[in-house]
Amino acid sequence: RKDFLSLTPGKFWLYPDLWPVNFKNFRDDLLVKLALPSDQLLKYNINKREFWILDDTRNPTLSYKDRASSLVTLKALQLGITEIAAASTGNAGSSLAGICARLDLKARVYVPKNIPEAKRIQIEAYGAKLIIVDGDYDKAFDVCLEESKKNNWYNRNTAYNPLTIEGKKSAAYDIFISSQGNIPDVIFVPVGDGVIISGIYKGFKELLALGWIDKLPKLIAIQSTGSDSLFRYLNTGKFEYKPANTIADSISAGAPRNLYMAADVVKESKGFAIVVTDEEILSAQTEFIMQTGILSEPSSASVYAAYKKLLSTDMLNSSVSILLLITGNGLKDIATLR
Repeated sequence: RKDFLSLTPGKFWLYPDLWPVNFKNFRDDLLVKLALPSDQLLKYNINKREFWILDDTRNPTLSYKDRASSLVTLKALQLGITEIAAASTGNAGSSLAGICARLDLKARVYVPKNIPEAKRIQIEAYGAKLIIVDGDYDKAFDVCLEESKKNNWYNRNTAYNPLTIEGKKSAAYDIFISSQGNIPDVIFVPVGDGVIISGIYKGFKELLALGWIDKLPKLIAIQSTGSDSLFRYLNTGKFEYKPANTIADSISAGAPRNLYMAADVVKESKGFAIVVTDEEILSAQTEFIMQTGILSEPSSASVYAAYKKLLSTDMLNSSVSILLLITGNGLKDIATLR
C-alpha cells in the first residue's frame, strides 16, 4: 500500500499486475503518450462547502474516455491488430481517434446524425474514418457492431468490449493515490451507458479486496430526465426502452448497454440515482464554470446540478466528503456554451 501510494497518478502502466494487458513489450516512450495529468484531484470551497473534483477535462483528447481507449488500443497492439471501430455520441469516438493517432493505429467511428459539430470535427481532425448513421446513438451502436463482425474489426464499443470497464477503473486508483488513501465518502458520476460508474466501482472493489481501503464510496448516478433508463430501472426493476433526448449528449442513451451492471454497482455501493432537467444542467454549467474555472460540458454539469439539488438534504451533511467526476471539456460542445 505504501509503495502504491508513492506512484504518480495518471500512469496506469506503473502497476501492471492490475490490468489484463501485457506491458512488457511496450517502450516507455510509447506509454508516456497515454499519460494523464497527475494533478487531476482538485479541492474547492464554494458557498462554504468543501468538495473534491476529479478533472478529466485535460486528458489527451479532453475526456474521461481516454482511460478506456488507452487500454483498448494497447490490447490491440498486443494482439497485432491495426484497426479499431467504435460507436459514439462524440467523446468515445474522438478519444479512440486521438489515441489511435498517437499509437499509429486506424480508427473507424460511427456517430449519430445529431453529434455536436465540435466533436465531429475533432474525430475527423485525428484522421479517423467517420460514418454518420441516420439515427440515434443506439442505432450507431448496432450498425457499428454489425459491420465490425462482418469485417472482423476489433470493436471498442462501450460495455461490449470489457476492456472499456477495465480502463475506466483507473480513476479509482488515481483518486486513491492522489488522496493518499483518504478516498471520498460519496462520488457523483454522470451515467449514460453505465460504463464509467461500473469501472469506478470495479477499481474501488479491487482496492477493497487488496485490503487498502476499508469501505466502498457511495456512488450517486446522475442522469438527465430526457435519458433516465437507469433511474427508472432502479425504481421499477424493469427496463423499458425510451428514445433519449437531452442536451447532455455524453449521457444520452435510450438503451444503456451496461444497464444491469450499473444498477448492481449503485446498489452494492449503497448509492442511488437522481435525475436533473436540461434546464438545471445548463444553469449548473454556467455556475460551475464561473466558480471553478473548469470548462465542463453538459454531462459533467449534470453532476454539479445533482450536487446542488442534494446539498440541503441529510445525505450530504457536513461530515460527508464529496467528489464530483468531471468527465468532458466544454470545448467539445460549443453550441451549448453559446
